[in-house]
Amino acid sequence: MPGGRLTEQERREIALGLADGLAYAEIARRLDRPTSTVTREVLRNGGPDAYRPDVAHRATERRARRRTPAGPRSAKTLPQEHGRDAEAVRAYEEKLATVLMQTGTPRMMARVLACISITDAGSLTASELVERLQVSPASVSKAVAYLESQGLVRRERDERRRERYAVDNDVWYESTMASAQATARIVETARQGVAVYGRDTPAGTRLENIARFADFVSENIARAAGQARAILHEGADAPVDTAVAPDRDR
Repeated sequence: MPGGRLTEQERREIALGLADGLAYAEIARRLDRPTSTVTREVLRNGGPDAYRPDVAHRATERRARRRTPAGPRSAKTLPQEHGRDAEAVRAYEEKLATVLMQTGTPRMMARVLACISITDAGSLTASELVERLQVSPASVSKAVAYLESQGLVRRERDERRRERYAVDNDVWYESTMASAQATARIVETARQGVAVYGRDTPAGTRLENIARFADFVSENIARAAGQARAILHEGADAPVDTAVAPDRDR
């Protein structure tokens, strides 16, 4: 089995080959193994003069046990309020974190943001995040620092003076506006390209069309976000104004 680990019998044959003065390539040919496999095996276990098959086999087993990774720690399933299904809540939290990751949020930051977002209080302490996510305090601290720098969470103190990390009601507004601003930078850069390539050239025309499209999208995203911002502060049953911003090119 050329792709698997060396067996104890194969190690004995390696030792016999070394005792007979065979080259690594010849030993490997007899075992139907790559020469590099035999070379690494011998050099890792004392070299050709000190190689012992039983010692080498036990050493390999010890290394394999040390390398066996522990199963990934998953978010802890805690008792739920309002009669919610705990497993359904946990599965949804993982799904929300995955979607956030797909938008570019780093994995741990996405898990922390999702975990805070689905709490009724809208905030958690560092120790609560550690318990719920089954991660280290350092991981939580790093994730919170990142999310805070992005304006996605804020720090506050509860009645017991404990620091809590809260999801601001405007988090999605700020995120949407950041996206609109990024699109606006595409507009600016595309129009700089028009000046370089010339408006009447194929490349210049393409860049101008990109700029017009991105400008329209950016402006309408920003306008829609401003019109809908109040929704983030209202109850679930509040009416929503679904009026669409006019298409100025129509």
